[in-house]
Amino acid sequence: MASSEDSLRRALADKQSAVEAQANSVRALKAAGAPKPDVETAIEALNALKLQKASIEKDLQAAVTGAADGSAVSREAFRQAVLNTLERRLFYILSFKIYRGVAGLYDYGPPGCAVRSNVLAFWRQHFVLEENMLEVHCPSVTPEIVLKASGHVDKFTDLMVKDEKTGTCFRADHLLKDFCNEKLQKDLTISAETAAELRHVLATLDDLSSDELGAKIRKYGITAPDTRNPLSDPYPFNLMFQTSIGPSGLSPGYMRPETAQGIFVNFKDLYYYNGNKLPFAAAQIGEAFRNEISPRQGLLRVREFTLAEIEHFVDPEDKSHPKFSEVANLEFLMFPRKEQTSGQSAKIIRLGEAVAEGIVNNETLGYFIGRVYLFLTRLGIHENHLRFRQHLANEMAHYAADCWDAEIESSYGWIECVGIADRSAYDLRAHSEKSGVALVAAEKFSEPREVEKLVVIPVKKELGLAFKGSQKNVVEALEAMKEEEALEMKANLETKGEVEFYVCTLEKNITIKKSMVTISKEKKKEHQRVFTPSVIEPSFGIGRIIYCLYEHSYYMRPSKAGDEQLNVFRFPPLVAPIKCTVFPLVQNQQYENVAKDISKSLTAAGISHKIDITGTSIGKRYARTDELGVPFAITVDSTTSVTIRERDSKDQIRVDVEEAAAIVKEVTEGRRTWEDVWSSFPHHSSVSADADD
Repeated sequence: MASSEDSLRRALADKQSAVEAQANSVRALKAAGAPKPDVETAIEALNALKLQKASIEKDLQAAVTGAADGSAVSREAFRQAVLNTLERRLFYILSFKIYRGVAGLYDYGPPGCAVRSNVLAFWRQHFVLEENMLEVHCPSVTPEIVLKASGHVDKFTDLMVKDEKTGTCFRADHLLKDFCNEKLQKDLTISAETAAELRHVLATLDDLSSDELGAKIRKYGITAPDTRNPLSDPYPFNLMFQTSIGPSGLSPGYMRPETAQGIFVNFKDLYYYNGNKLPFAAAQIGEAFRNEISPRQGLLRVREFTLAEIEHFVDPEDKSHPKFSEVANLEFLMFPRKEQTSGQSAKIIRLGEAVAEGIVNNETLGYFIGRVYLFLTRLGIHENHLRFRQHLANEMAHYAADCWDAEIESSYGWIECVGIADRSAYDLRAHSEKSGVALVAAEKFSEPREVEKLVVIPVKKELGLAFKGSQKNVVEALEAMKEEEALEMKANLETKGEVEFYVCTLEKNITIKKSMVTISKEKKKEHQRVFTPSVIEPSFGIGRIIYCLYEHSYYMRPSKAGDEQLNVFRFPPLVAPIKCTVFPLVQNQQYENVAKDISKSLTAAGISHKIDITGTSIGKRYARTDELGVPFAITVDSTTSVTIRERDSKDQIRVDVEEAAAIVKEVTEGRRTWEDVWSSFPHHSSVSADADD
C-alpha cells in the first residue's frame, strides 16, 4: 500500500512539473506573438496534462483515505455513519448529556449493554472456563502503597504539552500523530520521501523519548490545535485519579488504572488454592480509571473503562505450554519489531514458526497470542484487519521479556485492543519487597541436590550514599543481572576496582565500585527450588474491542425500492444484543397469541428476543431490527406454521410453530448453521415481506 502511494506521489510530482513546463510554453508562445493555431495546440496539451494530473490526484486521494475511489465514502464518513446509528439506536449515550456531558465518559444503552454482556460471557467461556482459570474480583479503590510498589505512582505517565498562552493541555504524541496523518491524507503535494519519513514517525511514535518527541514537534512547527499558539516542551503527567481512603485524608489511594495488581497481591492465597502447583492463571473483569489528558477518538479513549485481564503464572525456567500445538498452525498478520524499524509492513506468519525462530519469546506467550486471535475472530473481527504488533524497545519495560499488541484496524487506523506481555517476575518481586511477604513458588526435589548458586548482594548503604534517590533503580538492576553479566562484573571489579554499568530505568551508565556489591558463587544442598514465578499477561480493553466490532459489523444495503440505504449490523449470534424478533404479520388476535406463545418458548430457552405487535409494515420492522443487528426474525402468518428470516441473506424458511424456538436456539448457540437449517426446511418466498426493506 505504501509502495503504491509512493509511486502515485512521484507520478503526481512528475505530472505537476510537466504542467508547469507546458504552462510556461503557452506563456512564451503568447509573448512571442506565435500563430493562433500553435497557441491553441499548446493550450490543448496543457489541458490534457491537467486532466491526467487530476486523475492521479483522485487515485492518490483514494489510496491515502481508504476510499474505494476519489469521491467514495471516506473513513471519516463511514465512521460518522456508524456513530450516528449507534447513538440513534442507543448503543451508547454521552454521559450526563443533559448537563452537556464530560469528555471521555460514556454510558452504554440497552443494546450496548447486551453486546457488552455477551462479549464478557464469551470471554469467560473462552478463557476462564476453557483454561481452568481462577477468577477474582478486587476493589477499584487501591491504597497508594500498592501502586507505589508496582511503579504506577512514579511512572504511569503520558507526555503532555501545554498551550503556552491559554494553559490548555494536549497529549504530545497525539499532536504529532495527527500532524503526520493530516499531511499524509490531505496534502497531496508532499514528496514520496517526505511521506516515507512521516510514515516512519508513525511507526516508531511509541519509541520516541521526551526529547525526541519535543524535537519532532518543533521540526514540523506543530502548534496548539485551536489557537495556533506555541507549545511547551513535553513533560510527564500521571494518569491516575487520586483519592483518600477514610475521612481523615491520611490514607492516600487511587482509582486503579488496571486490574492486574489485585491479582498479584493475592498470589500467595491463589497459589495455595491451586494446590501449590504451577502453572496456573488468575483472571479478573472490572472497571479501570485513567485521567486522560485530552480524551478523543470517541469510545476508544475514555476515562472509565472495562478491562479483562489474565495473569498466567509460570516457572521462569520452563515456559513451554502443553496445548501450544492446538494453535501452532494458525497463520495471521504479525508485525515484528524488525519489520517496524526497517519500514516494512506486517506479514502473514505461522505462529509455530514465530516461536521456533524466536520472534515470539516463548510457547506460553505464543499460546495466548493464538487464543486471543481465535477469541477476536470468533467475535466477528475481520482477520484481514487484525494484526499482532511487537513492542519496540522503548515501549517495553526493562523487566519485560517480550510484548505484543493485538491491533484492530478501524476508521481511526490501527487500534491497540489487547496487550499480551511476558512481564517476567517483576510484579511479584516488587510486591514481595514492599510488603515483606514472600510471593514465591517452590519445586520440591525427590532427593536433595547440591547446587552452585550465584549470589549478588548490593551494599545498599554504599549505593545510597553514591546514588541517593536512584538507589532503588540501581539495586533492581544489579539483582536482575544474568549470570554471565554478573561474573564479568565480578572479574572487572577485582582487577580494576570499578566498572561502568548501564541502568535501563535511569537510561544512563553509572560507575559501580567494588565496595558497592558482593558477587560470589556458593555451593549448598537444597531440598527444593524456591523461585519467583514469571507472569504472562493478556490484557483486554473490552470497550475498544466492542467499538471495533461495531465498525467491522456495519454495512449499508439498498432498500427494496432502491431509494435509500439501510443500516445493518452483521453481529454473529454470539454477540448480537437481541437474538431474535417475533412479528405477527398483521394485527390479528390469533397471530398475536401465537407470537406470545413463541415468546414464552424463547424465554424458557434463554434466547433474548423482542416481540413487536405494532401495525407497521413487516418490511419496516425487518429494517428496524437489522439496524440493531438481530440475526433472526420469526414472522407469524398462520396459526400452525411460521417463517424464520436470516438477517444478511434475507432468506426465509417455514417451520411448525412448536419447532421455531428450538431451531433459533440451536443456530444462535452454534450447534447448527443457517446453511444446515436452510437445507432442512421448506423455503419461503414473499413479495410483500421485504417490500420496505
